[in-house]
Order: sequence, then C-alpha cells, then structure tokens
Amino acid sequence: QVQLVESGGGSVQSGGSLRLSCAASELTFGDRIMGWFHQAPGKEREGVSCITSNSDTTYYGNSVKGRFTISRDNAKNTLYLEMNSLKPEDTAMYYCAASPKYGEFGCLPENFDFWGQGTQVTVSS
Repeated sequence: QVQLVESGGGSVQSGGSLRLSCAASELTFGDRIMGWFHQAPGKEREGVSCITSNSDTTYYGNSVKGRFTISRDNAKNTLYLEMNSLKPEDTAMYYCAASPKYGEFGCLPENFDFWGQGTQVTVSS
C-alpha cells in the first residue's frame, strides 16, 4: 500500500522557517513527479511546488518564488520543501503528492495519484 507521510509542519512567527519532509513507501519514487500542495480553509487545493523525477525541472507558485525550495533524495525516497521568510498567508495544510509512473509534468492536483495526510503550517504575524 502506497504511503506518503509528511512531517515538519508547525507554528512559527512571520519571517520564520520550516522544512517539510515527505517519506514515500511502496511506490517507485524515482519514476514519479512529486509535488507539494497546500489548502487553506474554504479554499481549493493548489500547487506550491513540484519537481521532476530527476530534479531537472521545478515549478513554484508565484506566491512562494524566491522563498521556498523543493528538493528530493531518490535514494531515501524522500521529498523536501524548505520554507523561508514565511508569511501569515502561507498558513494552510500542506500535502505531499506523487504522480503516476512517468507522469506528465504539471503542478495541478489532477496530475497526481497519491496523497499524504498533510501537515499543518501556521504562521502568525
């Protein structure tokens, strides 16, 4: 059974940093595009950042460009999101997602098959 387990969320003050991790099991991690999505109460889930299987291409949402960095370690089946200069508007549940094997790159929820349970990020002003 495929599992994606996020960790690293928490509560920080504006300007602070967090590092999210997503540990994957029971899937061919190195063959899949991976992504981070967030969803605030009453809003749709949207792509924060996505990365191709060999890390040669990344995508960042406009609101996080220059502040967040996505990376992956295929040997450890782990995805990361380094979040710096956090703002109150970054407050949301953050989800890790995996695409179908050899999926098409596009940081949209419909392009991803497997999802973690989420980790909450709360940024106070």
